[in-house]
Amino acid sequence: MPSAREMRSRIRSVGNIAQVTRALQAVSASKARKAEQAVAATRPYAAKAWQVLQHLSNQPGRAYLHPLLTERSAMRRILVVMVSSDRGLCGAYNINVVRFALERFRRPDAEVRYVAIGRKGREMLVRRRGELRAEFSGLPADPVFADVSAIGRLAVDDFLAGQADQVHLVYTDFVNLLTQVPRVVKLLPLELEVGGGRVKDFAAHAQHASAYIYEPGETELLDQIVPRFTALQVFQAILESQASEHAARMVAMRNATENAKELVSALRLDYNKARQQAITSDMLDIAGGAEALAQASRT
Repeated sequence: MPSAREMRSRIRSVGNIAQVTRALQAVSASKARKAEQAVAATRPYAAKAWQVLQHLSNQPGRAYLHPLLTERSAMRRILVVMVSSDRGLCGAYNINVVRFALERFRRPDAEVRYVAIGRKGREMLVRRRGELRAEFSGLPADPVFADVSAIGRLAVDDFLAGQADQVHLVYTDFVNLLTQVPRVVKLLPLELEVGGGRVKDFAAHAQHASAYIYEPGETELLDQIVPRFTALQVFQAILESQASEHAARMVAMRNATENAKELVSALRLDYNKARQQAITSDMLDIAGGAEALAQASRT
């Protein structure tokens, strides 16, 4: 059994760890609320951009179909943009999104490459022998669209150059502070939602769509909006993932704090038992010595 001094030292160490995890929990809770507000602020803009893109792509009588909206017959190369975190101490957040991506895109009939956003995701992909196309880490705590536009441009360039026949986005969708769900979204070619379903044949659907007048023109607008909307989806996914990361870290640190408190209570109980046992042993030794002296004096 450890000595009383060793047990006191361990109790202090666990107590210090509990103070650190409690502080990290408070910081993560504050960051999670701020990230949740950022996600909520960008969702209306993303929804309106999606609506404009739907209108542009479904104009009747339009013969031009943007290359980023064109489905390819052969799917030999797949690019996966996966969003993780740069830091740990967030429970199973990173391992869940990496495992989800690897299981979802386990394709023996296609070459799968990854664009890792976040240092932890890159490290896990390297350990699992995933093929990396690029890595983006060290993003700001409060990113703006310009900070992530290069990621969307990389996906668009690879798709247009024929290096990827499909581009998918894997991230963690923020539901609430206790629920974060890995999700996959098809980035390229874009599939628009009409009436609750996915539309791939834009030319056939455009015959039944309402006509709109756009300036300077549909082709020019599509050339600008489609790549930008692709980057916008990446930006939205990063905000969702950051909110999920902070929420997961808050829950993990709360659990660590509670576990530390339980461990301190158990250690204190063991320490008190050991201390009581030592006191009892000392008292028995004193009583035995006194009895021995009394017997010696009678003889």
